[in-house]
Amino acid sequence: MITHKLTVLILGAFITFSACKKDDNTNTAIIAPGNDPNFTIVAHTDAGFTATNRKVTVFGVPIYAYSDVEDIKLLHAANIMAQYLDNNEDGTPDNMTVLTALTANNAALFMWKSESQINLNAQDLGADESIPNWHTNGHTGQFDAALEEVWHVITHTGYANAYPAIFGENTDTSLTKAMDIARGGYFTTIPDPYPENAWYTYDDQTCEYDCMATEYIYWAMTSMLGAQENRLNEISQEWDLNTRELVQNIDTTIYGLLTGIQYMFPTVLPDGTYKH
Repeated sequence: MITHKLTVLILGAFITFSACKKDDNTNTAIIAPGNDPNFTIVAHTDAGFTATNRKVTVFGVPIYAYSDVEDIKLLHAANIMAQYLDNNEDGTPDNMTVLTALTANNAALFMWKSESQINLNAQDLGADESIPNWHTNGHTGQFDAALEEVWHVITHTGYANAYPAIFGENTDTSLTKAMDIARGGYFTTIPDPYPENAWYTYDDQTCEYDCMATEYIYWAMTSMLGAQENRLNEISQEWDLNTRELVQNIDTTIYGLLTGIQYMFPTVLPDGTYKH
């Protein structure tokens, strides 16, 4: 459930901001909680995440943040999460099977400000990689990584567990069979080079087969939603099908999976403003 309180609980005390302020020491904008009608940032003592001092919960899925992560970045991630899960923004998650899988498997995201803080057992998102105005800038400039890292949580912990034979990240699922076609074959290690007919050529040596599946469904889904339209020069080393039309015409298998009405995937790219 998304809370509608307009206060921020930090270190056990309620602090109400009447307007946006600027911290002169950090040169960081602080958003007034009243500017976001859907989410409240609260203190917590959740096991495994006590290094962070704040969190926002979106439909039962927590997003944690270290103290130096800007409020506006934390709230932006929460809005992205809400829009992915409730894409028609009617106040109810679109796929309750996926939401149940997320909460049952303790899905979480944490936000960090410095790389030394990447030390928790959850998907991470760097505050400086999260760009709340990317949408208003016409999807140009530095990419909003919240669109990627939040989506990884939803697919890796949600869809993969809700539909293991279809979206599981192990071998021989519908998702990984599609990925093997996109990579030009079944590879447990990075081929050097990829086959010429491959359009998914992710080459991070630290990314094992299941990780490759997580990245693959991200590239396909966000390309179908329009997030990659202006980014081909940036992403072509990893992914060639940067528009919905290219995915539909070339990667017909993943296109069919991601448009299957029974799975309720998003059809609109989140813009960071959940309107429920």
